[in-house]
Amino acid sequence: MEPYKNEHSNQTKTIRTGADLLIQSLMDNDVDVIFGYPGGAVLPIFDSLYEMNPSFKNYLCRHEQGLIHAAEGYARVTGKTGVVIATSGPGITNLLTGIADAMLDSLPLVVIAGQVSSAVIGTDGFQEADVIGLTTPISKHNYQIKNVADIPRIMNEAFHIASSGRKGPVVIDIPKNISEALVEGDYSGDFHLAGYQPTTQPNAGQIERVLEALPQAEKPVLLAGAGVHFAKANEELLTFLDRYPMPVVNTLQGIGALPGSHRLSLGMGGMHGSYASNQAIINADLLINIGSRFDDRLTGKLSEFSPHSKVVHIDIDPAEIGKNIKVDIPVVSDAKLALEALLEAEAVQVDYSDWIDHCLAKKEDNPFWYYNYDQLISPQWFIEKVSQKTNHQAIVITDVGQHQMWAAQFYCQDKPLSFVSSGGLGTMGFGLPAAIGAQIGRPDETVALFVGDGGYQMTIQELATIKQYNLPVKIFILNNETLGMVRQWQELLYDEHYSESLFNDGKNPDFVKIADGYGIKGMQISQESIVDEALEEVFAYDGPVVVEVMIPMKEKVFPMVPAGKGNGEMTGVKPI
Repeated sequence: MEPYKNEHSNQTKTIRTGADLLIQSLMDNDVDVIFGYPGGAVLPIFDSLYEMNPSFKNYLCRHEQGLIHAAEGYARVTGKTGVVIATSGPGITNLLTGIADAMLDSLPLVVIAGQVSSAVIGTDGFQEADVIGLTTPISKHNYQIKNVADIPRIMNEAFHIASSGRKGPVVIDIPKNISEALVEGDYSGDFHLAGYQPTTQPNAGQIERVLEALPQAEKPVLLAGAGVHFAKANEELLTFLDRYPMPVVNTLQGIGALPGSHRLSLGMGGMHGSYASNQAIINADLLINIGSRFDDRLTGKLSEFSPHSKVVHIDIDPAEIGKNIKVDIPVVSDAKLALEALLEAEAVQVDYSDWIDHCLAKKEDNPFWYYNYDQLISPQWFIEKVSQKTNHQAIVITDVGQHQMWAAQFYCQDKPLSFVSSGGLGTMGFGLPAAIGAQIGRPDETVALFVGDGGYQMTIQELATIKQYNLPVKIFILNNETLGMVRQWQELLYDEHYSESLFNDGKNPDFVKIADGYGIKGMQISQESIVDEALEEVFAYDGPVVVEVMIPMKEKVFPMVPAGKGNGEMTGVKPI
């Protein structure tokens, strides 16, 4: 047998461990970084990581939930597969929220979970958890490795499944004895998944039907979702709109699919979307959905969503087509390939200029609005200032809550793959670690995190990770001393019963002192008159900054579609 020589290491081995095979598989799949936290069941893997000196770097977050949200942020802004390693028992259970989050938001992850030795599985051994049972409902696929020889094949399958078709998280459960097993020789990583052949190319007949629908329409709307980003179809979308100009509405996860400053952009639709977007969808006679799953926050009451339109749905996941909204022309396809097919066909003649003018007038007459303040800071105005200061080019990360919606409304995102937010699961605590992953993924770009005082405290320990790796994330805590969205709903729908939603009267810590305790520059601003000067300082500083922005407690997110209502029943469209 030829000695094993890792090209990334000076060490030669004639005998390898299962953990060595796993690390080599990560390198074979062109992994750049991993997010891993050691523990008993994965010590063989971390030992191989130490000995083999692989081409990638491990980032140690301070909690497993931090690991997986960081991997999500990395995957979202790079398009690559994020990799997570955590130990058995509480290590994997601490990852469950992130796995579910990635599943709903179609983010490619490979999650490697340590497990107790094979002989102990099923005995309720120390730090044993049923990884397969726990993750089956919330992952795209999962494995438990039972033979060390299967490691290269399973790893290659996992990366393929995670990053193809509708992307998602794949979980690999590896017992400790499999990681420790000694092996000689090479093992094939070849695989053939006969039952997994996702459709990526559009059906030519369906493309022809879409083209036939274009000249028949007078009031078309294009709905851009995350699928445009995942397919890297942003240029094709722009070319399509050059040929067939029509109003464009984006979903939360579709922000930046079309530059926010583009003339045809009406902004986000749905519960907290723009009036112009929702009115356009309601009155459309043709709705072309590219890469959105018609979730309830977009549609509102289903029977009142785009009731007069012929619906085209282009989506790589056939299970989403017709699931919530009746579809007239289904196109199962990668968004980029579908747009390319539409552009390769002979152009049809259309003229939607009157309809475009009508929609743009709605946008002009009904913009997002806010009040300015003397003592505290308007959160909407502040986000608008950050957007201007960064020339609409920063990678924007949000946590979940009011600030998330304000960022979606007032940060005019002009870059693709640059708005990162927990959509389907709505995970508080997502923002800070996701910003870490985004900054690691695109180290030369500005990362701006908007986070509430509630969600910030759920993963605040990740400030240590930011400091350790000197990640220059700019963190803006929009502090209203309350769980803002909960408080808003309690005010509007629950007779002002503010049950456990208020953090005032000293219930919040001193966020500037906490930043200082982690060795990070911190500041508090509470007057709009000093915002320009403060932002100059923040973005000129070569390193991480925590900025506590004091905002009014009673500020609300408007407009708003009440739960269970149709998008035509928006409240707060005009200043109130």
